[in-house]
This record gives sequence, structure tokens and C-alpha cells, in this order.
Amino acid sequence: MNGNVLQKLKILTESAKYDVSCSSSGTVRRGKAGMVGNAVGGIGICHSFADDGRCISLLKVMLTNYCIYDCAYCVNRRSNDIPRATLSVSELVELTMEFYRRNYIEGLFLSSGVVRNPDYTMERLVRVAKDLRTVHRFNGYIHLKSIPGASQELVREAGLYADRLSVNIEIPKEESLKRLAPEKDHQSVFAPMRYIQQGVLENREERSKFRYAPRFVPAGQSTQMIVGATPETDKDILYLSSALYRRATMRRVYYSGYIAVNTYDKRLPALKQPPLVRENRLYQADWLLRFYQFKVEEIVDDAYPDLDLEVDPKLAWALRHPEQFPVDVNQADYEMLLRVPGIGVKSARLIVASRRFSRLGMYELKKIGVVMKKARYFLTCNELPARTIHELTPQGVRRLLVAKKPKGVDERQLQLVFEEP
Repeated sequence: MNGNVLQKLKILTESAKYDVSCSSSGTVRRGKAGMVGNAVGGIGICHSFADDGRCISLLKVMLTNYCIYDCAYCVNRRSNDIPRATLSVSELVELTMEFYRRNYIEGLFLSSGVVRNPDYTMERLVRVAKDLRTVHRFNGYIHLKSIPGASQELVREAGLYADRLSVNIEIPKEESLKRLAPEKDHQSVFAPMRYIQQGVLENREERSKFRYAPRFVPAGQSTQMIVGATPETDKDILYLSSALYRRATMRRVYYSGYIAVNTYDKRLPALKQPPLVRENRLYQADWLLRFYQFKVEEIVDDAYPDLDLEVDPKLAWALRHPEQFPVDVNQADYEMLLRVPGIGVKSARLIVASRRFSRLGMYELKKIGVVMKKARYFLTCNELPARTIHELTPQGVRRLLVAKKPKGVDERQLQLVFEEP
């Protein structure tokens, strides 16, 4: 690797670090004779997660950090005076293959600034993926960022070579996007999303008729929203996420706490640090939507438009609805078990399976994996005390779970201190 390419690589990997939608779950293409790499095997530097839960390494880089847009929140905006670089298609392909041969990586995450126009940039991204697949026979994981405004033909071609495509929404509401990025609009983002969805659905029909038809974006699509740069509430963000998840091909919505990289721009809030706790709560709420059968209006509403930063969203819901508790773990259905704080999807399934053979007590619940520190106030079983959310009140339970335990004071003492009269 010559010094010029290495310098470009340093600049472009640094420019790519703010894109968090770097996931590799959902594809199962294994190694094949005569091909290089695979999307499910091998061990390398861990950056992402495969469909089987294993950490894998990806080369996360931009094709170029030059950009025709001047988005207020972006470090690569046109008006910023930063080091710029561009990798040619052949340079990036050779880098990827060389890094793979050295076992540095197992796949590629490729994004780009927009140069000339969206189609010109998208065409170069497609050429990288196509050369890797057809010339070098690379069979590893490839995640491409689809450029907003790119043509349907280029998005369709990208889907034939990439495992996952993603288009970043960036700002949840159109009016806020127009204020911070006047050259962009949501239509240019949602159009490629529709192209990807149509391609996946058509490919499913084709593969039902022809077994060996090439797969189209087998890992689906993802997107990313910036949190904290604009005044949208968590309710606004989660309603948009819920609508996106109703599309059959949307696998993940990522939330990125706003990082003040352009502090001179007065359109942006003056945050001392990224809203990381809020970002974490949004991911937890997102998990409830995807796996715990919650609806958005149960997590946030007009009375509570923002997530509670002190407790996780499921606990917050439980504290607002004490009438739903306590839950008898030996009688409650699976859906209700999912709503008990401290019980996850795996634990709920194990409870339903185990109680067919014997009644469950505290010891069995701990062995199953239930977080008893939270769950004890919201359920009953053979051996649990009767001091539930009704005896302690929601406020008392909240104080018990939020309070920092002083040294030398056990939980029973705290419970007596915070118990309501």
C-alpha cells in the first residue's frame, strides 16, 4: 500500500465514523468454491454483528468526502475547511481485497459524499461492489449507502451486488430538514427506499419460481436519524420509525445522538455533549416496538411526548399502569409476560415452556434469566413476597430502582426508607 492511498484512507475512514447504521445482520451467504470470502464465517476485528450474533469486522470508509451539499449538521459539508480525499474505484477495490487477505476485515461498509450529482456518485459505488463480486469473486458482506436522489436503475443494480442498502433520513421532519439542509428533501430519501422495497418483493416472487435467481439485498435496508439537532420529540421520532418498520424490507432504524461538529452554525443547538442517554432510550423503545409487541402510543403520547431518561421505556410504562400488575408468572400469557420489567423475550418463552412441568418460584426465575431486581415488584409466584407495586406505590418503586444504593445499606433498608405510608 503506497503512502498516498494510506493517507486517503485515514481521511476517509475518519469522515465515515459519524454514520452509525453499520449493521451486518440478515444475510446467510456462505463460502463457495472458487470465490473469496463469505458473509457468515471467519473471525477478525469486531465492528458489527452477523445474523448469528457473531461480531465481524468491516472496512468502514467513504469513497469521497467531497460533497456538493452544505448540510449544517455534517462534518463533510461543502463550506467546511477540512482535509479532502477521493479513492478511485480500483483503489478501493484493491484496498478491500488486500485487507481481507490479511484477515483485517470480513466485509465492506461503503458510503460517500455526493459529487457532481446523485447518479454520478451512485454509479461509482455500484462499480465498487460489482468489481468486488464479478472480478475478484468476493463473497463477503457488502453494505452500500444508497444516495438520495439516485435513479431507480442504479439502486436496482446496487441491490444485485450488496447485502444491505441504506438511505439515511437524517432529520425526522421535513421542515427541520429544510432549515438545516435546504438542498435536500424527504422525497429524495423515500424514493430509493421504495425502489429497494419493490426490488426485494419482486425478487421474492422470482425466486419462488426460479430457485437459483440472484438474490436482491438479502439483508434488507436500514436508515439513520439524528437525535437532538432539531426540536422533534421522541414521539415524532418513534412514530416515523414505526411507519418505516411496517415496510417489509426495513430491518433497522438507527438513532445517532447529535455531535456538535459545526459549532459556528447558529441554526444548531449548543450542546456540550451528545444526548447519549436519550439515544439509548430510543433504542430501547425501538426494541419494544420490534420484539415486545408494544405500540408507539403505549410508549409515548401527548401527555408523555419524550421518553423518561431515568428509567427504561418498559419500566416507565409499567409505572404508569399499575392496574396491569402484579402478574402471576404461572398463569399469565406470553404477551403479558413480555410487559413485565426484567423479563425479556427469551425469558418469557422459557417461563411458558417451563411452567408446564412445575410451578415456578424465585429460584427458577433467576435460573431462567429474569432480572429480579426489577421484576420482583411486578409479579407474583410461589416464593415471592407480596410487596408489589400496589403496596409500595409506583413512586416508591421508582425511587427504589433509581436510587443509588449507599455503601453498607441493603435493599431491604432502602425499601423501608422509601416505602409510602
